[in-house]
Amino acid sequence: MADNREAVGHGRLSVVRTEVDDITVLGLDGEIDHQSVAGLTRALSPADTAAGHRVVVDLSRVTFMDSSGVNALIGAFHTTQAAQGWLRLAGARGAVLRTLQLVGLDTFVPCHPTLEDALTATDPGS
Repeated sequence: MADNREAVGHGRLSVVRTEVDDITVLGLDGEIDHQSVAGLTRALSPADTAAGHRVVVDLSRVTFMDSSGVNALIGAFHTTQAAQGWLRLAGARGAVLRTLQLVGLDTFVPCHPTLEDALTATDPGS
């Protein structure tokens, strides 16, 4: 398991990018809104779009997310699909989980209760 960390801090949101067995894990901490979403969008951009890009976004430490965050995740979903990869969400709870459910994001982007579950799921679509 490779652990290459890159931290990106943007006001009320910090993003730590880690590579785990060729899966990009983005550990988010804070709030995702119109002021902080640029850091998330940059972190979600794949370094190599030719290869199948696999991404897990750990939302367990996110306390707030508005439509800016939802739009960034939808964009990342489309980007990973186009690159024949996948996107999974992990650890969303409370208001963040409710936001994902209200907009229906959880119906097409697999949501897992923990990071471990997201990393070990065997079906790319789950």
